[in-house]
Amino acid sequence: MRVCFRSSVQPELMAEYKQRHAAVWPDMLAALKDAGWNNYSLFLAPDGQLIGYLECEDYEAAQARMAVTEVNARWQAEMATLFANSDVPPDQGFEIVEEVFNLEDQLAAADVVTDAPGATHIDKDPAKQKEQA
Repeated sequence: MRVCFRSSVQPELMAEYKQRHAAVWPDMLAALKDAGWNNYSLFLAPDGQLIGYLECEDYEAAQARMAVTEVNARWQAEMATLFANSDVPPDQGFEIVEEVFNLEDQLAAADVVTDAPGATHIDKDPAKQKEQA
């Protein structure tokens, strides 16, 4: 499962947000990985818009596993004042963004064939298309 979310960091606190994420606590990193958060990235726009991306088996389950960790409670408390909506814990204020395109999914659906490194083409052989139908 691929998940994209957005939130907002207060523009005047973006430098502090970046500084805190430059060296996330090792126990927080381990908790995220143990909870099933894979290929997790955060992107911060100049206006404070935060975009997050992760891959997991089940987002709600991964989020629930994080919610019960002590390190997550400490991290969320430390980060809360940096967000535009500080009335809600940061990890509960994420707005999930709908995925509308994924290259790998569409390549698979189009039956794109790779003959050699860097060489791809769509198999348009009518016999093969008929077999796939």
